[in-house]
Amino acid sequence: MKNVSKTMYIPLYGKAFVSRKGIILNDPTAEAIWAQEGFSLRGKAKSKWLAYYMGMRSRVFDRWVQQKTKEHPGAVVLHIGCGLDSRVLRVGSTSGCWVDVDFPEVIEERRRYYTESETYRMLAGDARETHWMDSLPQVETAIVALEGLTMYLTDAQLHQLLTALKQHFPRLYILMDCYTSFGAKASKYKNPINTVGVNQTFGVDDPTALAQETGLRFVKEHTMTPEYLIAELKGLEQKLFRKLFAGGFAGKLYRMYELEKR
Repeated sequence: MKNVSKTMYIPLYGKAFVSRKGIILNDPTAEAIWAQEGFSLRGKAKSKWLAYYMGMRSRVFDRWVQQKTKEHPGAVVLHIGCGLDSRVLRVGSTSGCWVDVDFPEVIEERRRYYTESETYRMLAGDARETHWMDSLPQVETAIVALEGLTMYLTDAQLHQLLTALKQHFPRLYILMDCYTSFGAKASKYKNPINTVGVNQTFGVDDPTALAQETGLRFVKEHTMTPEYLIAELKGLEQKLFRKLFAGGFAGKLYRMYELEKR
């Protein structure tokens, strides 16, 4: 499996970890997959602090997707770079269609744990290419989650992906987390993804410019560590997490943006 594909085990572990503790994210599927397979992670990839962060990030994405599907019940939901994530189960597929997209080898692994239905599909596709979009439903609206993906795409590849999505769907809502350029440079030397052989990442510094260049509109920045989730931590852990992962320095490394096309 490609090194980038192996990064899916890091958020999977984080979600299983917090779910077992009964905080932040309820994800029995992540618990079951992790317990069944016993994937090997080491160092910072198994840090409880990173697990808390991964759990919070996913919960924010879940909440956003859930809100958008209520507002647009016939929309297709696309989770591009889905890994082994169970968002379709945590949020629930809508009256439209849900499509989880990732590398062919990831989708092959995913089929061991998930079953397709009339409203749920798994699609092999590389986010650095666009031909797989020909297999997407022809519907008016798409709700797109780009979680843990953009940092592996060059500026040109990210532009190509966003432009292709814009051209495919008349109405589009996107939520994505991004490294900053500073964060991408720092990650080369000190990042849990280094433990699975990934040493090059990319950043976004100006979401407004990115939106304009791809024909989209920048809506707003979201926090990946909302106070209501930090509050689920206790005592010293809560204080340390708030200082290390929710402060101003964290924002210089890693951010979350919402874009749209109406």
